[in-house]
Amino acid sequence: MNLFTLPHFPPPDVAAPHKRRDYFIAGFTFVTTTICLTTDGFAPRFMQYVLAFFGWIFLLAFLRGECKYVRTQVAVAVAFAVVGEYFASIYMKGYVYRFENVPAYVPAGHGLVYLTAVALGRSGFFMRHARRIAVFVVGVCGLWALWGISVWAQRQDIIGAVLFCVFLIYLFKGRSPMVYLGAFFITSWLEIVGTSAGTWAWAVIDPASSLPQGNPPSGVAAWYCLVDAVAIAGAGPVLQVFNKTALILQRQRA
Repeated sequence: MNLFTLPHFPPPDVAAPHKRRDYFIAGFTFVTTTICLTTDGFAPRFMQYVLAFFGWIFLLAFLRGECKYVRTQVAVAVAFAVVGEYFASIYMKGYVYRFENVPAYVPAGHGLVYLTAVALGRSGFFMRHARRIAVFVVGVCGLWALWGISVWAQRQDIIGAVLFCVFLIYLFKGRSPMVYLGAFFITSWLEIVGTSAGTWAWAVIDPASSLPQGNPPSGVAAWYCLVDAVAIAGAGPVLQVFNKTALILQRQRA
């Protein structure tokens, strides 16, 4: 399939407006993620609850300006991601946090990360330059994946190369490529910051496949794309259930 005729990408000449809110959400999350993960790399465990408190305040404040559909997407993303954290980290030990727990700020953090992916994906800059950004992302992530399986890598990253291929499927076959492009930037950044600060570390050998993986794996954005895909697909049914429940309650009160 030709990259420049992808049906789920916006048209090359789309007149997408620049909204300050989208850029503010993205910039805010990049900055606060850096502060949060760096702090948790050396601070006592109690600080995780302080970070969680502020994380929820900021997330809820941002969500006040979003439509019901996006709010539901964020809720689904948070629920799915938290379950995934306990399974992948606590049970499988695919990666382990510094205190061998799931930090209290993780749920709110996932909500902010997902909202940032949405904000970037709908921003005027991403909409107007979608194909150029996709080429850049594929190139950068592809070089990262190649480095991980080369003889120069500190540790072999076969899982990263596999995840990179999965990411390409999400990007070019999925129905929400703009969200996945946004996810690549924020999730790659937080993984690099978090692992560099020692906030968490990925296992040398992936426990599920017994294949070597990097710290972080080069295609790690694919895991976050899974969260995004579930949020996008699950928001509609969840809203339908809530609307039907609300209707039933109204009829009972009447």
